[in-house]
Amino acid sequence: MGAPAGLPHCDEAGHLMHTVQNPDGTVTQHCIRTSHAEANAIAQAARHGVSILGGTLYCKMEPCLKCAQLIINAGITRVVCMKQYHGAAITRETFKQAGVELEVLKKELEKYAKM
Repeated sequence: MGAPAGLPHCDEAGHLMHTVQNPDGTVTQHCIRTSHAEANAIAQAARHGVSILGGTLYCKMEPCLKCAQLIINAGITRVVCMKQYHGAAITRETFKQAGVELEVLKKELEKYAKM
């Protein structure tokens, strides 16, 4: 994750959590203070003119649904992450439907340091 340029990061300012009801009926907490790492990586590639079409994205945990949608629309075809994300069931299904390969290296849930 990364704060917009010049603004404090969650680790400094605290998480700004938003309650989200997912399409499958589950309710999760989602930090909205910062740009997520996936969105930040896509924005930086665009800013610097780097093609990510057909590429692989590496991230700390499974992407949220919004980031998954950005990943699909950016043409990324593979995502590798270290851990699972508590709200990623819809992401897994979305990636499956879109043909994006998802590899989770550790089958354990990522925990926020402080909310």
